Amino acid sequence: MEKMRLNKFLSEAGIASRRKADDLIKEGRIEVNGSVVTELGLKIDPAKDIVKYDGEVVKFKKYVYYLFHKPAGYITTFKDERGRKTIFDLIKINQRVFPVGRLDRDTTGVMILTNDGNFANFLMHPKNKIPREYVVTLDKQFVEPLNKLKKVNLEDGPVYVDSIEFLDFSKRKLKILLHEGRNRVVKRIFSKFGYTVKALHRKSFAGFNVDRIPVGKLVKIQPAEIKRIYKQYDEN
Repeated sequence: MEKMRLNKFLSEAGIASRRKADDLIKEGRIEVNGSVVTELGLKIDPAKDIVKYDGEVVKFKKYVYYLFHKPAGYITTFKDERGRKTIFDLIKINQRVFPVGRLDRDTTGVMILTNDGNFANFLMHPKNKIPREYVVTLDKQFVEPLNKLKKVNLEDGPVYVDSIEFLDFSKRKLKILLHEGRNRVVKRIFSKFGYTVKALHRKSFAGFNVDRIPVGKLVKIQPAEIKRIYKQYDEN
């Protein structure tokens, strides 16, 4: 493995930001191969050198992030005991990743895949209010006033809809924006009013969309975009 600066190693291992990692080094809290290091700018080989933080070995893991355009007919687990197709039948990458949240088998659209548990938890935690935008197709014309959907009381508590609008004159197709990701929440919202969701497409998640990604394909998310998400939503 190519050598890298010690502060970058500590940052990518999830210990601290590079700036904070420099502080840890200056404080004498970092060891490399059994010796305390206080020199900034030191380069190490993550595959060979043993790094400790406050006496504990730091395990390096290169985090990866992907944007995936989920097709209908696939479930979002690694394996299915009933033999159904999963998204991992389509995904061919070297790293082991997992989906951030789940989409139902028949739901299409944006998914984020990663091996970074902290980032996944950040996206899923309700307090961060990460936006999710859906296009919903119903079994019949929606005749209720749209403002009825602003707050819907479900069996696991109220859900708040940030915006909703019709997308065509049939009043069967709507766009809905939420800032939470409870299980089957969109389908349960409309079921509350006696409607069945015939098609559901997650158009965007955390500001990402898959409009330019072919169905069933994935592309890498650049680290700068991950930093943008942390900066934008950590203020909530």
